Amino acid sequence: MYLEHWGFRKFPFENVPDPDFFYLSKTHEEALSRLIYAAKMRKGGAMLSGDIGCGKTTLTKVYIQKLSVEQFDIGLIINPKLEPLEFLQEVLYQLGMTDVPDSKGGCLHLLNEKMTQNVEAHKETLLIVDEAQALDESGFEEVRLLLNSQVNGRFPINVVLVGQPELRGKIKDMEQLEQRIAIKYHLTPFDQDDTARYITFRQEKAGGAKNVFTPEAIEKIYEITEGVPRKINNLCDLSLLIARSKNGKMVDPQIIEDIMSDGALL
Repeated sequence: MYLEHWGFRKFPFENVPDPDFFYLSKTHEEALSRLIYAAKMRKGGAMLSGDIGCGKTTLTKVYIQKLSVEQFDIGLIINPKLEPLEFLQEVLYQLGMTDVPDSKGGCLHLLNEKMTQNVEAHKETLLIVDEAQALDESGFEEVRLLLNSQVNGRFPINVVLVGQPELRGKIKDMEQLEQRIAIKYHLTPFDQDDTARYITFRQEKAGGAKNVFTPEAIEKIYEITEGVPRKINNLCDLSLLIARSKNGKMVDPQIIEDIMSDGALL
């Protein structure tokens, strides 16, 4: 629709969790560093929280890429709103076991076998639970129980909970589980400098030869989006489309103001 006009090979502001378009802001770098530390140092529990649209899912994908498949056996649950038995069955399935038991006891026995095999093979078992704020009380209890066992003085499984800000409050209200979460980090939106660098970075990744947003337009984008990546993507994508329809050579503040005044971006 506008690729040829701007000289892009790909759409630069797609709202999909694509690791190739992952921008390592100061806050994202710190989050990634802590999660990697938690896994490699066998800290047991870790938690990453952040507002909607701040890039938690993309960061999680990059996190998995950073961990060696030879050293880590990784399971990722993206819909944790499950009954206790279903949750354990999903854990087993995500760890590569398709023939899972239909009883909780059977699931726990098979999971313990899997974790023990990994320990003996000098491999770490890592479970990542995305949208973890959706876990109910019984789900959080299953996580606590997973973190309650140790083999030869170490956690046989590391669990990373990823979720929206309310996850922090839920964990804080469960003292026994909260004590097992050794590493915590809250992902915040970009500041104005990172917003500008992010917009330029995405265009470069898409094959653009130059930044087509004026400094004033970027300032306006930051003011409207408050540095939330998903909102930046939506506004920048629409800005490129509208500017193209006017045969513009740059995206200026007037384009941004027109979009907002027309209600095209709610």
